[in-house]
Amino acid sequence: MQNNDIVYAIFNLGPMEMVLVVLVILLLFGAKRLPGLAKGLGQVIREFKGAVDGAKKEIEDVSDSITKEENLTEKMKSI
Repeated sequence: MQNNDIVYAIFNLGPMEMVLVVLVILLLFGAKRLPGLAKGLGQVIREFKGAVDGAKKEIEDVSDSITKEENLTEKMKSI
């Protein structure tokens, strides 16, 4: 499965439905407000990605420390 297939599967939207959604958004907010909305959406996505990356790093750090602790315990048992 490609990345595009995953996106379509998540939202269950094809290309025509996406075009329709964009047109509805354009009608609701108008062309003048779209750049501001897109900028705000980009900032939200960036912050969300940062939070997800931070959580992943924290999980990896905890996992690494647990692995190191287990290895140290095994070494102490073998002595």
